Amino acid sequence: MQAELIDIRNHMAQYPPFDEMPEALLEQVVQSIEVQYFRAGSAILDFGQDSRWLYYIRSGAVEVFRRSGELYNRLGEGEIFGQIGLLMNKRVRFPVRALEDTLVYRIPDATFQYLFEHDENFADFVEIEDRSRLRSALSRREKANDLMTARVTRLIARPTVWAPWTVRLQEAARIMTEQGVSALLLMDESTIPPRLKGIVTDRDLRTRAVTEALPSETPISDIMTSDLITIRSSAYIFEAMLTMLHNNVHHLPVMDGDEVRGVIALSDIVKYESQSSLYLVSNIHRQKDLKGLKRISQEVPDTFVRMVNEDANSHMIGSAMAGIGRSFTQRLLELGEEMLGPPPVPYCFMALGSMARDEQLVVTDQDNAMILDDRFVAEQHDAYFLALARFVSDGLAECGYTYCTGDIMATNPKWRQPLRVWQQYFTDWIEHPKAEALLNSNIFFDLDGIHGQTEFAETLKTLIAEKASHSQRFLTLLARNALNRTPPLGFFRTFVLEEDGQHRKTFNLKRRGTAPLSDLIRVHALACGSRAQNSFERLRDIGKTKLLLEDDLGNLRDALEFISIVRIRHQALAIEAGRKPDNNVQPEDLSPFERSHLKDAFQVVSNAQKFLRFRYNAQVGRNAQ
Repeated sequence: MQAELIDIRNHMAQYPPFDEMPEALLEQVVQSIEVQYFRAGSAILDFGQDSRWLYYIRSGAVEVFRRSGELYNRLGEGEIFGQIGLLMNKRVRFPVRALEDTLVYRIPDATFQYLFEHDENFADFVEIEDRSRLRSALSRREKANDLMTARVTRLIARPTVWAPWTVRLQEAARIMTEQGVSALLLMDESTIPPRLKGIVTDRDLRTRAVTEALPSETPISDIMTSDLITIRSSAYIFEAMLTMLHNNVHHLPVMDGDEVRGVIALSDIVKYESQSSLYLVSNIHRQKDLKGLKRISQEVPDTFVRMVNEDANSHMIGSAMAGIGRSFTQRLLELGEEMLGPPPVPYCFMALGSMARDEQLVVTDQDNAMILDDRFVAEQHDAYFLALARFVSDGLAECGYTYCTGDIMATNPKWRQPLRVWQQYFTDWIEHPKAEALLNSNIFFDLDGIHGQTEFAETLKTLIAEKASHSQRFLTLLARNALNRTPPLGFFRTFVLEEDGQHRKTFNLKRRGTAPLSDLIRVHALACGSRAQNSFERLRDIGKTKLLLEDDLGNLRDALEFISIVRIRHQALAIEAGRKPDNNVQPEDLSPFERSHLKDAFQVVSNAQKFLRFRYNAQVGRNAQ
């Protein structure tokens, strides 16, 4: 092959759909192309003209228009256009004009049709556009991960072992021993079918019966767990994994409506979940001191990398890492209470931000707060809670969760207040919003009670859900804040990079990608009264209200997943290379596949921000002041 054709082949092999094309087939394409040059501003395709070529951009940029003249897209190096006309009626459907001096390779219709018939990947690529292409890329990832596609019923290996909830302790132990099970379901036989009343495990027998020397005739109901965490039979294995992580439970009854299908155990999940995040959580809760927790924390990066390498999705990874961070916090609180004694009044320890959203990664700081019982008296009680907050905050820092630079921690007295004060905080933020106050309090609208009287946090979630949707000015100001961070996509669909500082020639995937997405999703979720915290779950709730079209919801889900996965992979690669992970990416470090689909994802963010501006600024004139 001539040197010029080799250069063309090597260039095309970097970009989809040619990057996955067999080499022999790509060489046929290269042999058939024509090279053409267009000056900036010149027309390349006019609406309605004969469509006989697929165009590949070697250099430069073009604008694609709808027939109405409205701008549809901008394309740059390595991207293609003209496929819609070739697939339809051999007429140009989308006019194209050179935005700058542009060199293109023209692939004739006959070659295009041959590729379409003989290369499935090529056919899939040219049949779908931008966001659909992004969905297709994510679907391939999901299909490769058994955790995403296998139902929990696959893990049920035996018939359900159960007993009446009225049995005695000795009889329950005998049944468990004979059947060789670590958990026994306890049922109410007075209903048809029998209704699940509770569960007792090996651990319950040890900690609640043997250590307390309970008589063998003790009713099993005295030690059973009745406030059960269950999972539906249609759920996927990854959902069971997240449920166990979030609630620190080792057994999950599987329910088909009100009927029990079986029980799955921690060991069942581990068969599929070899990255050991569940075992890590279990080990955290067994540590006796801060020294042990610090030692365990060194395993977190390896657990993260294993999940990435096994193609877990961002929801699984974010939830697993948040579960791990939540477990460190919970164990530190338990150790703190052992050291300081019982709390003088009930309290709830809240996680905020990414931990509350189940979207935490390995590059994270600590954001937390305390809700105290309304009987709290600062002069009598605050010394205890300050000491506890400092113990937890310092312990988290020792375990790799850095101090919050904005001082959003329970060590700050402003964020260590009785429930009535927190209720007033949120009432003022929502009913009497001020731009600067909301800018600093955004993080408090992602909250989760993780220890103590967690119903205090649920009270705040209820207050937010009831009030936020009725305050147009609050939503308007929150939407304005969500527009402060824009995706790093330039006018020519090129990446906008930092111009100076230590992160020069990079863009930040959190600040310019996932954060703007979670911000705008939060606004829509609060507008529709959602109590969900996780961004994917918020999108589900938004979908129920029809505030956004299903296509738009799908685009947001896909964009969030893809940007998150690129960010996650970037951090995993840094860990494997022995570098400190961060969120700053150089475009040349990304694969052509990642660069192409990141542009699609950032375009989704940009479009979503335009809608946010329209949706919540529509009534600014009447309600702003």
